[in-house]
Amino acid sequence: MTYLYGFLFCGGCALAGQLIYDHTRLTPGHITSLFVVIGSLLECLNIYDFLISVCGIGATMPILSFGHSLTHASLSAAQNDGWIGILTGVFDKTASGISFAIFMAFWVAIFFKARD
Repeated sequence: MTYLYGFLFCGGCALAGQLIYDHTRLTPGHITSLFVVIGSLLECLNIYDFLISVCGIGATMPILSFGHSLTHASLSAAQNDGWIGILTGVFDKTASGISFAIFMAFWVAIFFKARD
C-alpha cells in the first residue's frame, strides 16, 4: 500500500505543478521555489514527517522534500547548537544533494552546447 500512496503523492505533486504551469503565468523557476517553500511549511507544521511515514520513499522524491530537508536540518541543529545551528544545520543534511547537483551541472555543461 505504501507503493500506491508514494505513487499517488509523487503523481499528485507532478500534476499540481503541471496545472499551475498550464493555467498561470508562473515560470518553472517560480513553481520550483513555490514547492520548496510549501515543503518547508509542511515541515514547520509537522505534516511532512507524517507524509513520509505514510507514503514512504514517494514523499522524499519530489521537490517538496528539499524544502523539508532544509527546514528539518535547520530546526534540529538549532535545538542542539542554538541560533548558529540555523545557519550551519542546512549544510549537514543537504550537502550531498547540493554537491551532486553542482557536479552533474558541471558535466552537463561540459558535454552539451547551449543554444543561441
